[in-house]
Amino acid sequence: MFIAVAALYVFAAMSLVLLRWVNPPTTTVQIQRRIEALLGRKPYRKTYIFVPLQNISPALQHAAVAAEDARFFQHHGFDWTEVEKAVQEDREGGRSRGASTITQQLVKNLFLTTSRSFIRKGVEVTLVPLAELFLSKKRILELYLNVIEWGPGVYGAEAAARQYYRTTARRLSREQSIELATILPAPLRRKPGRNTAYGLIVAERMAQMGW
Repeated sequence: MFIAVAALYVFAAMSLVLLRWVNPPTTTVQIQRRIEALLGRKPYRKTYIFVPLQNISPALQHAAVAAEDARFFQHHGFDWTEVEKAVQEDREGGRSRGASTITQQLVKNLFLTTSRSFIRKGVEVTLVPLAELFLSKKRILELYLNVIEWGPGVYGAEAAARQYYRTTARRLSREQSIELATILPAPLRRKPGRNTAYGLIVAERMAQMGW
């Protein structure tokens, strides 16, 4: 087990260096979904289109940051303020909240899976500082918006724009961008336009951040 984890770590670390210039042809989460479909004998159609960050609407960039990681441009991979809030809510027996940053989610999607385990979390925690070291914030955001799930078999902002709005990621409106951002916490269950309350929260956060 140790050898396998060490090999994964070395592979991921080397890949992060290459990802400064090379776009990933696939991710472990994408592979995971295909295997799950095969084992469950379910149809699976993958749409994965990688586009440069300048071809993704600024509104979607802002909405995703506001929805998933408001302090993305201030922290260095971990948002300790959100971690503290999550721990406090858990102690009080309230609803557990997520505290994963965009960088953490990117590492998970690229090299790990959506399954929860201490080993997976441990590898993730050690890879995040490397991602922040080797990649710029702009590149991290570009990779994130292009590889994450936006629905069953839908990966990346360009695929999501075509799937839900019959347009391109560059032409997404502010309203469409907010609707897409609201599905990020649970992309396999949520649909754009059906999360009005959260959409208002995202819009308010964007306004507070000057967007």
